[in-house]
Amino acid sequence: VKPIPARIVRAIIEAFREGDKNVRWYVMGDDDTIFFLDNLIGVLAKYNHSKYYYIGSNSEFVKSNIDFSFDMAFGGAGYALSYPVVEALAAKLDSCIERDPQEHFSDYILHSCLADLGVPLTLEKGFHQIDMRNDTTGFLSAQPHTPFLSFHHIDAIDPIFPSMNRSEAINHLMKVAKADQSRLLQQTICYHRPTNWSFSVSWGYSAYIYENIIPRSILCRPLQTFTTWRKEVKLHFYVFNTRPLSSDPCQVPHVFFFDSIEFTQGDEQVVTTYIRKSPRGLPNCSSTGNHSADAITKIQVLSPATTRLEAGGRDCCDIEYVDRTSVTQVKYRPCLKNEVIA
Repeated sequence: VKPIPARIVRAIIEAFREGDKNVRWYVMGDDDTIFFLDNLIGVLAKYNHSKYYYIGSNSEFVKSNIDFSFDMAFGGAGYALSYPVVEALAAKLDSCIERDPQEHFSDYILHSCLADLGVPLTLEKGFHQIDMRNDTTGFLSAQPHTPFLSFHHIDAIDPIFPSMNRSEAINHLMKVAKADQSRLLQQTICYHRPTNWSFSVSWGYSAYIYENIIPRSILCRPLQTFTTWRKEVKLHFYVFNTRPLSSDPCQVPHVFFFDSIEFTQGDEQVVTTYIRKSPRGLPNCSSTGNHSADAITKIQVLSPATTRLEAGGRDCCDIEYVDRTSVTQVKYRPCLKNEVIA
């Protein structure tokens, strides 16, 4: 039997055999994975912990799912098992390991055993395997509309903020995560009609301005800034739709990254500030009525400090911009009736 995967999956059973009857969930993840606990607790609260639940997510990279299973929770992203599942697993795990002693991956051993027990995967897309390489900014700026639960492979991708190393970049993200995990990396889209600008904000991470009115159905697709996890695989197939990079000034955003956070108005409002990464280096969009956003150097996003975003909920927003100024504000507010269908 391969000792490392067997040892990893047995760690769950060893925790169970400690005998704590008050446990509701067992959560497993790799040592290069960050969990966002407030969000994780909120998502697990949706489920009845006294039932059989195996909760996790696929790989983003189609080839990885083909190699293992589309019905497997990838261990790097992390997964959660309800107490009854682990109780049932404790009696069967050794026989599962012995049946396939050459298996190298603990998450596949677990998946196979649970499938034999009749426990299917419950998919939660907020667990992020991050089976991609290099620049993941496009994905993180339009990640699935669900609470951000975990972030894996942080040592295998570029730093997620420019001009920082990996450690500095993660610590920078955690500054804003401490303020409001419910909105962390949640995409909010709104429009400034007088200038024909589209805004896409990934709260606490990035803000994009497009010099064109672009439908939400397009903006919610990540820009494919990243490359495949397996370098020898040339087909860039993912389990979500992507947008190719473009040189069209009507399609290329002005990119701003999270810089700072502060509380105002008696700590009832959060102001996150996003600073331009670099000049876009393109002419302005030439469509009639469109305005250049080259002068914008800073975007301030105002959101409520006392109201958390419910799982599956959305913020709407208004743009406050004065012509020929370098700062614009995005003010979050509740959506009006029929304004956004969640």
